[in-house]
Amino acid sequence: MKLFFSVGEPSGDQHAAALIHELQQRRPDIVTSGFGGPAMQQAGCDLVYPLTDLAVMGFLRVIPMIGRFYRLVKRAEQIFQDSPPDAVILVDFPGFNWWIARKAHAAGIPVFYYLPPQLWAWASYRVKRMRRFVNHILCGLPFEKDWYAQRGIEAEYVGHPCFDELHEQTLDEDFVETYRGRRGPVVAILPGSRSQEVTLNWPLIQQVLERVQARHPDTQFLVANYKSSQRRKCEALFLAGPGRGRVEFHVGKTSEILEAADCCLMVSGSVSLEVLARKTPTVAIYRSTRLVEFFAHRLVTCDYMSLPNLFAGEELLPEFPFSGSFADKIEPISDILDDWLSHPETLETLVDQLNTLHQTVSLSGAIPRTATAILKRLPGQPVRRAA
Repeated sequence: MKLFFSVGEPSGDQHAAALIHELQQRRPDIVTSGFGGPAMQQAGCDLVYPLTDLAVMGFLRVIPMIGRFYRLVKRAEQIFQDSPPDAVILVDFPGFNWWIARKAHAAGIPVFYYLPPQLWAWASYRVKRMRRFVNHILCGLPFEKDWYAQRGIEAEYVGHPCFDELHEQTLDEDFVETYRGRRGPVVAILPGSRSQEVTLNWPLIQQVLERVQARHPDTQFLVANYKSSQRRKCEALFLAGPGRGRVEFHVGKTSEILEAADCCLMVSGSVSLEVLARKTPTVAIYRSTRLVEFFAHRLVTCDYMSLPNLFAGEELLPEFPFSGSFADKIEPISDILDDWLSHPETLETLVDQLNTLHQTVSLSGAIPRTATAILKRLPGQPVRRAA
């Protein structure tokens, strides 16, 4: 059996790799290939092209790459004609994956969309494409199944693999305990995983950090950078400010920092799920360009602007999406963190509420459930259950 994957985000690469491993455990005859990243390749997928290397945000960033995306779509179309797989499995990355779905559908190949794009928030008119080109929708969030059902589309809720991955993750406990045992509270700072995000959001983060630091000099601030280059940039800009204080920069320690932190200031993104899983009260920000904001106001179709507001509402995970100047955002964001640090009992209440919320949305066994959902819809030998 041959399965073709198309995955364009680093987080999707991890989820797809786990799914590939599970599928091969169930069906040793399965051969996987497609577009993706290093984790998928390590799991045994024949990588046709490292699509995760092209992960970009914003319209202007996509324009120079249109030619490359077009050639990849044509390459997939040729594969579907010359050596058609038994199914195509898409993971998020809708701008590109809609075209892969279209080509697979034209070739008569079943299409699965695993962890589909957030159509309930952005451009819900695209649900027509889902209805036309996708055979099976496998949702990671509990309300999505009902959202699709209300539009006459069948979908299956399989759970989000993030929660299982976090449960199985091994933390650097020495790192965690080092900061938990220090005097004063700990604030996690997550400036984003993409360099573009860091560039846009770090100036605001730094101003908030300096303000909160002045009000709470005993607080330890831990900055979780995704790449060493991003750490160097953030650290250099911070040292150019009023002073270092109790601020440290780390790479590859996001989970440990969230586990050790009393609260967090982050750039909104997929890490929201980990924030929820680790029950860390968080203020989320997201600064975009004015062009993106212009289109967003015309495409956003409901109140679910992001995962923080979707899961928890403004009281648990307040969010500040904006574009342009951030001058009017510094004070309200600083005030929230100031209030949390000044009132530990407030933080304790938020942690309890996040824990309750986590228990309602963290359906375990997402990867095995997804593998079952895919295999039961494909022809071939009986599915072998994982041990």
